[in-house]
Amino acid sequence: QVQLVESGGGLVQPGGSLRLSCAASRGTLSWYNMGWFRRTPGEERDFVAAISRSGDRTYYANSAKGRFTISRDNVKNTVYLQMNSLKPEDTAVYYCGVKYGSGADDYGYWGQGTQVTVSS
Repeated sequence: QVQLVESGGGLVQPGGSLRLSCAASRGTLSWYNMGWFRRTPGEERDFVAAISRSGDRTYYANSAKGRFTISRDNVKNTVYLQMNSLKPEDTAVYYCGVKYGSGADDYGYWGQGTQVTVSS
């Protein structure tokens, strides 16, 4: 079973950047397509970005296109989310997930998440 650990969140000013990491403390991430999601209090977990097993295909929510970049290093068993030009509305807890099935919502094995706060 995969266990994920997200890190890299923090407080950043609008327009700033952060790089989130998602490492597997157990399991092999190269077997899976992976995704980043985010959740604000009282809301559902929203899709942000996804990446194929080899990293050759990426997908983004409209809110992330042009500002965020998902990548992976299968040797390091880690997936990243580079976030640039951050906005206050990007404030959320960010989670990475393993795509375990063929359905669009078939993500799981969530870690504890990492808080991103964009504020001046």
